[in-house]
Amino acid sequence: MNTSDNKATLSFTDGSPSIDFPIYEGTVGPDVIDIRKLYAGTGKFTYDPGFMSTAACNSSITYIDGDKGELLYRGYPIEQLAVNADFMETCYLLLHSELPNAEQKSKFVTTVTQHTMVHEQMQFFFRGFRRDAHPMSVLVGTVGALASFYHDSLDINDPVHRDVSAIRLIAKMPTLVAMSYKYSMGQPFMYPRNDLSYSANFMRMMFGNPCEEYKVNDVLVRALDRILILHADHEQNASTSTVRLAGSSGANPFACIAAGIACLWGPAHGGANEAALNMLKEIGSVDKIPEFIAKVKDKNSGVKLMGFGHRVYKNFDPRAKLMRETCYEVLEELGLQDDPLFKLAMALEKIALEDEYFVSRKLYPNVDFYSGIVQSALGIPVSLFTGIFAMARTIGWIAQWNEMISDPEQKIGRPRQLFVGSTTRDVLPLDERA
Repeated sequence: MNTSDNKATLSFTDGSPSIDFPIYEGTVGPDVIDIRKLYAGTGKFTYDPGFMSTAACNSSITYIDGDKGELLYRGYPIEQLAVNADFMETCYLLLHSELPNAEQKSKFVTTVTQHTMVHEQMQFFFRGFRRDAHPMSVLVGTVGALASFYHDSLDINDPVHRDVSAIRLIAKMPTLVAMSYKYSMGQPFMYPRNDLSYSANFMRMMFGNPCEEYKVNDVLVRALDRILILHADHEQNASTSTVRLAGSSGANPFACIAAGIACLWGPAHGGANEAALNMLKEIGSVDKIPEFIAKVKDKNSGVKLMGFGHRVYKNFDPRAKLMRETCYEVLEELGLQDDPLFKLAMALEKIALEDEYFVSRKLYPNVDFYSGIVQSALGIPVSLFTGIFAMARTIGWIAQWNEMISDPEQKIGRPRQLFVGSTTRDVLPLDERA
């Protein structure tokens, strides 16, 4: 952090003395005011529900400019990474700050590949769940349970342990996600194969079976790989903040990632692509779109347009353009252009991009809209969409967790509050209470 020559001065109208705070400059983005001495100097806290104006950490991993529609991983635009790199290179970048050369990539891929198996006893964990358990519930339990098997990498103060845990989490998440799907379907688990790429291996574990050889489709594998790249990290969002907050207590990385998965499960966060596809199913057919759009425009209807607009991006979501390309590639590869659901999605997209109501409000299709369509086309059930998101975001979570543990300024998270409850009162004997 670079300290600015400027200072922020807080003054009071009640005669209390004013107080100066240092200002730090980031490499890009807004400057921040260091208010750590606010309480000691004034006896007051700041009030910021949702932490919309609060920087809880300094980070060099991901930068977002919502107004410009810009997303950078370690300085690299997402548009370039999605076209010129694969998910394993993106993982290496987020973990190690630089893109790998050919030798580094080969070694990294080999290491990850050699850790994709999960302990055989994990099968018994799955048997404890009902077959219709939500995959995110299963993932919270099984990812947290990994700490029971890997005591040899739980020293968070040892950089080697942190690296081993990072590799294990990246490698085993696809296996656990696929196992949760197979379990729900009553099908046998598929062991990972070391001769396949990360994304191809996942596709085979999901859709292969022991009765026949799984045929890898490069177009579909590339589509999944792009989904993973686009969702790998997204700055200090709710689930990443959850991972950091859990990690600030010294909790092991498996527990921290399980906490992140639990947060991601929320429909306002990771469940958005699931909500977008459910919306399409509720609309039902192209001829019902005008009726639906009218309800969306009616503030009293309570009907929301899911998969459009974004809390951070006030312009077009940069990931959406890339996902849109992939969406059309997959639909063409699978011959699904005339499928009723996908025709409906494309018709809704066209209206939203042209209708003045949506254009003026910048309610453009976001990455969730297109990724939901792509995942559905790939054969991934709606209930597993957020599980795929968790698989992708694991690398971001573990990179952010690792950065936090390495930060000498890191402290256990302890948000403050504005207390509005009762003042001190006495406990009356039971027979005297009204």
